[in-house]
Amino acid sequence: MSLVKLVIEGISYSQTQNGAYALILNEANGDRKLPIVIGAFEAQSIAITLEKEITPPRPLTHDLFKNFAERFHIKVKQVIIHKLVDGVFFSSLICENNGIEEIIDARTSDAIALALRFEAPIFTYKDILDKAGIVFRPKDEEIQEEIEVNEIDDESEIEDTLILDDILNSNTILNEEFKHLSLEELYSMLNNSIENEDYERAAYVRDEINNREA
Repeated sequence: MSLVKLVIEGISYSQTQNGAYALILNEANGDRKLPIVIGAFEAQSIAITLEKEITPPRPLTHDLFKNFAERFHIKVKQVIIHKLVDGVFFSSLICENNGIEEIIDARTSDAIALALRFEAPIFTYKDILDKAGIVFRPKDEEIQEEIEVNEIDDESEIEDTLILDDILNSNTILNEEFKHLSLEELYSMLNNSIENEDYERAAYVRDEINNREA
């Protein structure tokens, strides 16, 4: 089967499911997008890696995995989203240790968080993209696509599923309250958010600061 390379466009908040986020993956050489619903922790872990200006004071779980893997000379070479069953995506980590390649099963959200840290490419199979990929129409048409969301995992956390949401093209969502704060207050809020490890909020505050200083 033919593999298709994907790149991360960003993360949007799911307004229909509390605590859920939509991870948007783009077809590298095409127009289709693959939206996947992920939980808040995984969204935070991915977001702080994308937002290179934000450094957590302590390593997150995926950072710990990377540090552990590197200590024992294990490298994540690539991630493959290899199966889609009843709306749930299944992924694999292709790892290498001393020239020996191993395949490890992983949730898609975890796999992508690790792919970012190891700078590993992300792929899916053409038939999965044919089935679940979406081509967004021009914004001025004001037509929003709907796609089905299905599964919740055994631990009652939101699994990696197709999104039931109006997909937002922007990478972040700015809170209206930020607009009424001064730059000094925003910088203070940014520092507090980082200290409290609230990285989604930190990213929103940082974007508001950047908009003000542009």
